[in-house]
Amino acid sequence: MAGWCRSLVKGVRSVGVRHFSDVRTVTLIPGDGIGPEISAAVQKIFSTAQVPINWEEVDVTPVKGPDGKFGIPPAAIDSVNRNGIGLKGPLMTPVGKGHRSLNLAIRKEFNLYANVRPCRSVEGYETLYRDVDVVTIRENTEGEYSGIEHEIVDGVVQSIKLITEQASRRVAEYAFQYARNNGRSKVTAVHKANIMRMSDGLFLRCCRDAAERNPDIRFEEKYLDTVCLNMVQDPSQYDVLVMPNLYGDILSDLCAGLVGGLGLTPSGNIGEGGAVFESVHGTAPDIAGEDKANPTALLLSAVMMLRYMDLQSHATVIEQACFDTIREGNYRTGDLGGKAKCSEFTDEICKKIEESNS
Repeated sequence: MAGWCRSLVKGVRSVGVRHFSDVRTVTLIPGDGIGPEISAAVQKIFSTAQVPINWEEVDVTPVKGPDGKFGIPPAAIDSVNRNGIGLKGPLMTPVGKGHRSLNLAIRKEFNLYANVRPCRSVEGYETLYRDVDVVTIRENTEGEYSGIEHEIVDGVVQSIKLITEQASRRVAEYAFQYARNNGRSKVTAVHKANIMRMSDGLFLRCCRDAAERNPDIRFEEKYLDTVCLNMVQDPSQYDVLVMPNLYGDILSDLCAGLVGGLGLTPSGNIGEGGAVFESVHGTAPDIAGEDKANPTALLLSAVMMLRYMDLQSHATVIEQACFDTIREGNYRTGDLGGKAKCSEFTDEICKKIEESNS
């Protein structure tokens, strides 16, 4: 399983990676619920692997601005802007109370325009599907998640789906560059232009234009509902998928379900000037503080981060130790069918790292 996340750094390089000095400082947003526990697990594993990183931990609890609206604390914004790279645990968004998602706010604040989610089967952890190897690339800044909504009259709420040519072209071009740089043969544009002729139609035209500029990569167009049907029948039909924001949110989670769930799925949010890597599962407040959480998703996202930073050897050692631990099955957490605590799973990974370095 070595090389799981290597593909991301190739895709990032094609749009420009900022050069890092030998001293690496990374912004760490531990998150809510189980976030602090799995963040601590990642820190311990990184320390064992002697990764040359200094963590700058920040709090993103919303603060009230001069306009009366709540937003990300300026100190957190300054940290990510200064370091150009961050690792984020899960954040909770209250439902139905007028609160905007902090996850969305972070992506928009730092213009993290592409969400990259590799979904690959994990050796030793059996699911209904084998040899899954699909990458979803999601436009990350607009669509239904632009947050443009209002109440027209009592009981009637309107939400506006924003699609722009600039954002669509940018993510479409990234998808083809990613495919080429990683030996992928096909890009599929996922859309509903048959219904939303103007918005999805614009996105699709941008994908077609990108396909014309990249004739070495096969291109196809598929409706979202068709892709969902085909994906659960035979995921090998697809390679790299590019799509607007909401569709990407849905389809990337569907793909994660094919390989074992969000607890095994890494995620990277790529911008023109930096990146934030994250676990995409929930905060699991029901088990917070009970040493039951699975840190795999955040750890694999951190491995993606290391490859982005060109710390290839450290990434490989940590990644291999993680997959070896899962494959052997002696220290799996409850969500993976085992009985191990988060700390025991973490300690086993650390043990394997120490053995590999001895």
